[in-house]
Formats: sequence, C-alpha cells, structure tokens
Amino acid sequence: MYHAVADTILANSLLRSLPEVNASEVGLMGISWGGVITATVMGLDDRFAFAMPIYGHGHKCDIPNYFGNALENNDMYRQLWDPILWIEGAEMPSLWLTWLQENNFSHDGQAATYHKTLGQRMVSIVPNMGHGHAIAWHRPESYDFADSVINTQSPWCQQLELNQEEGLVEVSFESSKPLLAAKLLYTLDFGWTGDMIWTETEVSSLSEESPGIWQVTAVLPQEATAWFVNVY
Repeated sequence: MYHAVADTILANSLLRSLPEVNASEVGLMGISWGGVITATVMGLDDRFAFAMPIYGHGHKCDIPNYFGNALENNDMYRQLWDPILWIEGAEMPSLWLTWLQENNFSHDGQAATYHKTLGQRMVSIVPNMGHGHAIAWHRPESYDFADSVINTQSPWCQQLELNQEEGLVEVSFESSKPLLAAKLLYTLDFGWTGDMIWTETEVSSLSEESPGIWQVTAVLPQEATAWFVNVY
C-alpha cells in the first residue's frame, strides 16, 4: 500500500509536469483494490480535480468475507492503511460507482467512506453491472462525471434531501440534465449487503419542482430494512 499510494501521487506530479497536460484537469480513478488506493490517495493529494473509487472503499475490516477475515486483526491496516483514516482530507468532487450485487466490498463500508469526504459527491449503484476492470472501463457514468466536473466544477446530479415517513419516501435531486425515470430499490434482509436480495419497483412520481430540482416520491414496504432511489 505504501508504494501504491506513493506511486499514484508521483504519477500525478509527472502528469502535471507535461506541457501537453492541463494540470487543473487531472483526475483519479481506481477499480476494485484500485478503488481502495483511490480512496486513500484522494485524502492525501488535494491536487486532483476529481476522484472516482469504483467498488473499493474503506472499513474493509468489517466485511464478513475474505477481506474482513484478513484485516479484522491487522493492526497495520487499522492504524495506518484504512482509507477511513485519510478520507476526511478529500475536498475534490467524487464519484462512488458500484453495483447492487457487489460482494467483494460492502455498500455499508462504501457509505461510511464517502460520508467522511468534504467535497461534492455523486453515488451510482448500478443493478447487474458486475465486478471487473473491463466492465468498469466501459460504463458511461465515470466519463459523464469527469466531463461534468471539468466543464462545470461539480457533479451533474446530486442528492439534496431524503425523507421517510409512514411508508412514503421522498428524495430530491439537483440535476443539470433532465431526469427521465426513477426507480425505488429496497431489501427485506439484514446483515452484509453482499448477501442481500434487492427488489426494484416503480416510483409514485418524478417531477421537476423548479429548474434543475427534481422530486421523487415512492411507497416503501413496511418490512423494508434498506432502500435507495436511482434516477436516470
């Protein structure tokens, strides 16, 4: 991890020194364990215009899989290399891209990591995306996010508010692009997110309340233990 993190920071310095590179537009993306490295580096090197950890995140010692087994009693990881220890220094816009059935990492660990960042963030959880480098390279979300940050200095879509009351959920988004559809995704399960079964349903309404501000309402089953809304 020391060499991976140091080499990423050195690579940034190298890219920024090249005359054909705009130093203010260099971003960082890492896939799987590269996402773990990204989540660490983005808290240490504030020169990146944006950062995109894909799948990977901090708090891996709490995941009940091979990561948790390897890191639960690893003091070096807990005291030095968990990205959670460094992520509070991350002020650049960030995209956290993963998929619904991810079982190498954890939606809980991902959320615990991005909630500690200081910059604007966008979260994209794609059903049936799969885990892999080629899969992640070919997804459009990261390219759209990078274009948005470079052109407007902020993500093109961000969640503003989230409310749940008596079986009704309301989520508002700010988006520079028109939103065409929305889905409610929920689970009835407990425990590790990698084992959960999710159901995707239609929302009750999607409306633009004012220019660029969108409101989603949906009916949530009483037995639901976790949920979120995807907009498209």
